[in-house]
Amino acid sequence: MSFQSRFPAMLSILLGLSWAGSAPSAGLDERILKNETPHIVSQCYTKTVDDQGRIRNPCYACHTQSQAPNYLNDQDLQLTFSFPAPAEENPWKNLYKDRRAEIAAIGDDEMRDYIRRSNYLDAEGRIIPARRLAEPPEDWDYDDNGRWDGYVPDAYFRFDDEGFDLDPEGRPTGWRAFGYYPFVGTFWPTNGSTDDVLIRLDEPFRRNAAGEFDRAVYKTNLAIVESLIRRRDIAIEPVDEAALGGVDLDRDGAIGTAEWVRYDWAPREGRLMWYVGQALEEQRAGRVHLAAGLYPEGTEFLHTVRYIDVDESGDNRLAARMKEVRHARKRYWMTYAELDSRMAAETKEKHDFPDRVRVFRGNLESGVSNDQGWVYSGLIEDAEGQLRPQSYEELAFCVGCHGGLGATTDSSFAFPRRFEADGFQRGWHHWSRKGLDGLPEPLRRAGEPEYAFYLAANGAGDEFRQNREVRERFFNADGELKPEMLERLREDISVLLYASPERAMQLNKAYRVIVREQSFIEGRDAMIETAGFNVHPWVDQNTPTGVEEPLLGY
Repeated sequence: MSFQSRFPAMLSILLGLSWAGSAPSAGLDERILKNETPHIVSQCYTKTVDDQGRIRNPCYACHTQSQAPNYLNDQDLQLTFSFPAPAEENPWKNLYKDRRAEIAAIGDDEMRDYIRRSNYLDAEGRIIPARRLAEPPEDWDYDDNGRWDGYVPDAYFRFDDEGFDLDPEGRPTGWRAFGYYPFVGTFWPTNGSTDDVLIRLDEPFRRNAAGEFDRAVYKTNLAIVESLIRRRDIAIEPVDEAALGGVDLDRDGAIGTAEWVRYDWAPREGRLMWYVGQALEEQRAGRVHLAAGLYPEGTEFLHTVRYIDVDESGDNRLAARMKEVRHARKRYWMTYAELDSRMAAETKEKHDFPDRVRVFRGNLESGVSNDQGWVYSGLIEDAEGQLRPQSYEELAFCVGCHGGLGATTDSSFAFPRRFEADGFQRGWHHWSRKGLDGLPEPLRRAGEPEYAFYLAANGAGDEFRQNREVRERFFNADGELKPEMLERLREDISVLLYASPERAMQLNKAYRVIVREQSFIEGRDAMIETAGFNVHPWVDQNTPTGVEEPLLGY
């Protein structure tokens, strides 16, 4: 490996910047990076040729032709393993560890009891990690000022019939849960975890012109943001446009009652869109911004990753115990031109210095920036199962997907996939209210069923092609999809996405072993058996994948 390829990591260490490791014996504020490329995730090492010589392409889901203002058209990564030199050796060693004996040593009752005990809320409904962060240990306090200055969890997961989270006194916290179609592959429960996502807009978006919290204002602003992100009309409950500041939401040329937010944003043609309430005044003053495909500054997402619980009917449910609490906040606004310029500079650097690894700004306390306006922070289980801050290296893992893929919309996955307003609670609900069972399969833009398309392109239900249960359920002995299962999938996605009780138990145990080891920097994938044939231990730079034509990811 050349000095050039190591230079960014070495420079950060010399300057005392925020590179950190997470070896069990090291403090969380350790400034040594064990894996120089934590943003290149384990799935990127999947072999694209199966054991019978057939070409498989799970890569299209993430690496695809993007839509502006995501200027990262990375569909070429479907064709070539384009790694810098430090990433040629697969660093995700947990993929290769045979943990069958350790998994077998964990009893079913022990595991079930573990995942049903919350490490987030105590018996009185208080947030456990918030209390721990109030008096942070020395190695959590990155800036040595005696207090925790990062994100403190403040969602209570007490939801009303509109998906709003309420604190113990019944006041809205600003967080709102929404139902969405899980992104293909890794995000399906059958591949390791359950999860949920909440959104919160900044305070001006929740207030009326008088500065008071106003639910109608907040719901309308969320619909406006969704219209911009999805570039489409969004159905809303009837609202009085005059009471919301005189904004013509439905574009009917009159200020009256609106039942739609019409997407009509073409500033070069003089067609603008406006927020409502206090956010309207902030927008007019230039303090908040609006553009298609971008969230306004101050937008937050809360993503909890959990174990898989199984109810009496065998359906997968969110476990009370959380593996991770992931938080994202849009700290600053970037225009289309700024985003384009940033991506052009990154593309040029990759061309001129192919072995130079990406450097991320931040630390375990303030979070890590993706250089596109967003900052990511999070908590993860410690060896005893309590939630602790993630180290710099553990956070950099997250930024690889949120800000480095053609498939995202302003670095997000879930919100653009939110359910329609004709569904349960108009699509604003938490998975604790309604799960994935009984939901019809989503469609791609061209009209094909999305999950069936993934199964056909990948020849399996996960990137590693390790999920035997999905293979046996959906594929015949020749590797062809079973038509009868695809028909069932069209009507109920849970036949694919849910793990059997037996598989869920094994996945939970496999991850528990990683938690006990605290070996997250070697991989977070719950592997019932070793990855074996399907994952490269080493990939020479610019090795062809065997895929001849890239697929669109949407």
